Amino acid sequence: MKRIGKYCDISEWLQIPAGCTITSGKDGEFGAVRTVGAEVLVSKTDLSYTYAQTPKEGQPYNLYHGTLEARPLTATTSKLVYTLFFDNSMLPDDAARAADRARRTERFTQALKNMKIIAEGGKLPPAQAAGGTTGGGAAAR
Repeated sequence: MKRIGKYCDISEWLQIPAGCTITSGKDGEFGAVRTVGAEVLVSKTDLSYTYAQTPKEGQPYNLYHGTLEARPLTATTSKLVYTLFFDNSMLPDDAARAADRARRTERFTQALKNMKIIAEGGKLPPAQAAGGTTGGGAAAR
């Protein structure tokens, strides 16, 4: 988690061109707010952290929050688990909800692949043209 577990490391593994900065609080401390998604650090352990996106004026609140966790497998390996929770029931129909979930799944599956590359000391390939916020993909649970 050394290369991917700091709160603003998200900009590297999600390949966000604008980067990430802490706009309130201190990186890694409860209540810290990062520019990526205006997300607030709401929980933290030695091996995980959880963030929540704040409501945005004029948009239905979708309860969006996620947890990044490194589960130790052996003395030298870990399994990265990214759990994303959101409610897309406000979208107009089943097709729109399915497309939204598919987009998020694709986005965060790539993020997990990127985290693996970074954690193993590799270099990421150039980012593919896609959405640039955490509002894009992950497997929802």
